[in-house]
Parts: sequence; C-alpha cells; structure tokens
Amino acid sequence: MSAAYPEHRPNVGLVLFNAEGKVWLGKRYGADEPWCWQFPQGGMDEGETPEEAGLRELYEETGVTTALIEPLGSIEHWLTYDFPPEVLAQRKKNRWRGQKQRWFAYRYLGTDAEFDLKAVPPQEFSEFRWVSLETTPQLIIPWKRGVYEQVAEAFAAFSA
Repeated sequence: MSAAYPEHRPNVGLVLFNAEGKVWLGKRYGADEPWCWQFPQGGMDEGETPEEAGLRELYEETGVTTALIEPLGSIEHWLTYDFPPEVLAQRKKNRWRGQKQRWFAYRYLGTDAEFDLKAVPPQEFSEFRWVSLETTPQLIIPWKRGVYEQVAEAFAAFSA
C-alpha cells in the first residue's frame, strides 16, 4: 500500500458502465434520501492490490463476477476526502482522518437480473439504478462530492 496520505484509509471505488453509457448506483442499505446513492466502494485488505480489492468489493456488494465485466480504465493516483467533524466524532476509535481511493471503470456485460445485492452479508445496497455519469456528484453525500466530480471527469469518455 502507498505511503501517500498515511492518515487516510486505503479504499477503492468502481464505476460500472452499461451498453448505453449509463453508470450503476446503489442505494445504501438503511440510508435516507437525499444522499443515499453511491458507486460500489470499500477498503483494501492487507496484501491486496487496488484492483484485487476493487474486484472483491464489486462481488461482495453487487454479486458481479469478472465474467460479467471488462476493464475500461482506472485513475492511477489516489483521490482523497476527509470525514466531516460529525463523522469523525462518531468514529473516535478510528484513526483515519478520511479515505484515499483508487478508482476503476468497467463495462458491465450482464443483465440487471444478474445483480445479487445479498451476495455477501452484510448487505451494502438495498436497490440500484442506472444514471448518467455527470449526474452522480449531485446524488452523493456532499463531503464525497469532490472525489465524484474527479471520477466523472476522468471516466467521461466511457459514457459515450
């Protein structure tokens, strides 16, 4: 794992594009509107590469296997966000100031019926939808928006 941003938890994020160029967003299980939608993401386990962690997280959160995707691209550097004070207060025992994320884009080759949001407990998402990439920053919780804006810019060519 990288020594960059030592106070930020290593994390990965994934963007799935369908044949129409729309992106997959999951509604966080138990979260309330308006900012309950996000891309699959999660922490890296010790010894995992960012891509290995991403593929594991994708399966755990959506049931999607590598047979249902093809790689489109990645962002080769860390994108970071800090937790706001109210989140830090809830995480007093957590040593992380925020998260640093590596992002990957994949083309989804399957059908909606092949998603299994209960593939690996605990369930992360209660439902999903396909949206245009440029709308995603407005759907995400405000303190993560800067990262989503960078992801949307970096992966814009895949939505065409």
